[in-house]
Amino acid sequence: MSAAVPRDPVEEHVAKLRATLLGPPGATSRLLAEMRDGLVDTAAAYAESGVPETEAARLAVRDFGTVEDLAPACQRELTIAQARHTARTITLMAPFLLACWYLARTGDLLWQQLAAHLALFATLSALLAAAALGATGTLARRLPTPHRLPLTVALTGTTASAAMAVATLSLAIATALATNWLLLTAALALAAASHAVVATSARACRRCVGLSPGRPAAG
Repeated sequence: MSAAVPRDPVEEHVAKLRATLLGPPGATSRLLAEMRDGLVDTAAAYAESGVPETEAARLAVRDFGTVEDLAPACQRELTIAQARHTARTITLMAPFLLACWYLARTGDLLWQQLAAHLALFATLSALLAAAALGATGTLARRLPTPHRLPLTVALTGTTASAAMAVATLSLAIATALATNWLLLTAALALAAASHAVVATSARACRRCVGLSPGRPAAG
């Protein structure tokens, strides 16, 4: 029976950190890659001074801190990244809601009223999402990111996805009753797709906010 291969302390530390974090896959991978590179460089510096390779890796892990020490700051960064992702998703989905408005406004008075509300909500959501992107982008280099911003983005995304679900149901009913069913079917498909995309991103954002340390208590 072959002897077990000793685990690399650096890879083990990075794997443990990965297991505690939640965020967009790309941002998470980049953050962990930077962490791994730093650990490897530190271990290499120890090894150059004559420390055995495995011990050098252990010392590098010790210098960087425990997972409990590192996770809060890493999760805050990933929560901001997820908030940006959700805000970007809302911004990109707003035109689809406007398309639903354009298609649904050809119906009777009830569907015209629905279309008007969709257009208003799409505009407000897009403006708030754009503001969130600005506050967490270039502007964040000069000003601190508002503490409640990720939660605000998560709630905006949740509300937007709920509105899209209502729009989907309403347009499904309208399609069954209307004569211009081709247009309303297109609007229905757009609303359903928008709901699925925004709801998924908003759910991830809520989970990140729940993991982020020092999050504001719900009031």
